[in-house]
Amino acid sequence: MTSTGPAGKRLLRSFAVAGAGFRQAWRTQPNLRLEAFIGVLAVLVASWLRAPAAPIVLACTLVLSLELLNSSIEAVVDLASPDFHPLAGAAKDLAAAAVLTSAIGAAIVGLVVLGPPLLTRLTALLGAG
Repeated sequence: MTSTGPAGKRLLRSFAVAGAGFRQAWRTQPNLRLEAFIGVLAVLVASWLRAPAAPIVLACTLVLSLELLNSSIEAVVDLASPDFHPLAGAAKDLAAAAVLTSAIGAAIVGLVVLGPPLLTRLTALLGAG
């Protein structure tokens, strides 16, 4: 039996902390759950169409990562500035804009990757009737 050593224990602790953060976000952030659902759906559609899933997975990962950052920024801003402050509002708005920008980009990736094979599949289905 081998010992994990100090570096291994630090690594395991890092994963445990990250997992706790993700579980916290999953419980409290409905947008994260919605974005994850859409991402899973997009990957399933890619599989059904036999289209490359890697660009879809990367785009979804970016959206989810930015959603997690947005949530953390909102929490820190709320802690630091419980009363309204224009800069606090700007920080929250900018973080939300980053998520929106990535979501638009992910939708474009989805259209580029899934659009042509979906159009081919639908054309074949409609033409066969």
